[in-house]
Amino acid sequence: MENEKTIHDFESELICEYFSKLDRQGPGSPEMTLKALSFIDSLARPSAAARPSTTEHTYKIADIGCGTGGQTMLLGQNTAGTITGIDIFQDFIDIFNDNAKNLKLQDRVKGIAGSMDALPFQNGEFDLIWCEGAIYNIGFERGLNEWRNYLKKDGFIAVTEASWFTNERPSEIEDYWMHHYSGITTIANNVAAMQKSGFIPVSVFTLPENCWIDNYFVLQIPLYDFFLKKYGGNKTVEEFVAGNRREEQMYHEYKKYYGYVFYIGKKI
Repeated sequence: MENEKTIHDFESELICEYFSKLDRQGPGSPEMTLKALSFIDSLARPSAAARPSTTEHTYKIADIGCGTGGQTMLLGQNTAGTITGIDIFQDFIDIFNDNAKNLKLQDRVKGIAGSMDALPFQNGEFDLIWCEGAIYNIGFERGLNEWRNYLKKDGFIAVTEASWFTNERPSEIEDYWMHHYSGITTIANNVAAMQKSGFIPVSVFTLPENCWIDNYFVLQIPLYDFFLKKYGGNKTVEEFVAGNRREEQMYHEYKKYYGYVFYIGKKI
């Protein structure tokens, strides 16, 4: 386990090339994104005919760690607000902005390159902060504490976070997660952290297995052979593919012990 690399150990170019071929860069689904959005009562979800076409919009949304914007475009299609997506990888942002243009959302949805460690936002700027599968990069509690400052009074936060479903689990999966993300904890602990950070928990729900299997792991199967063939003999690529296969294997074996959970809170 000590010699097993985490995703952050690999070059950004390899990470971008690989994950840019997926609509989402982590487990999730359109259904779960819309389910989470349904709990945010201050954001109207107008019909297509009623959506504004001018630059005057009421709500402001930030999608932090947006990737190529799979979930962001859905938010853009189902809210009347302006959305700023931010991700550390410029390649993801280029695809993000192309997707927004192709969907004719470019007047309301824009991606910028930037780091979670130095967000270019103003205090009280947003009505909603969104983050699917990325808050782990700075840690759940730190993310809640820091991002709260960017929300208006009564603003909302909606994030997914890898969480333990049980208080005890086999040592193999415990060791695997401690190596890859030592910040993982139980749902109860995350809810407590949300309250401690100044949020009223609005909804908490787990992502179903299809978000991992059908919408994430299955889509990577053709990428395994593609990358191994394209970079034949490249040890870094071989380790990268092996790590993704290992993640899939561990999920299939231990999925009853952990998964992604949507946490939605309202700023007090």
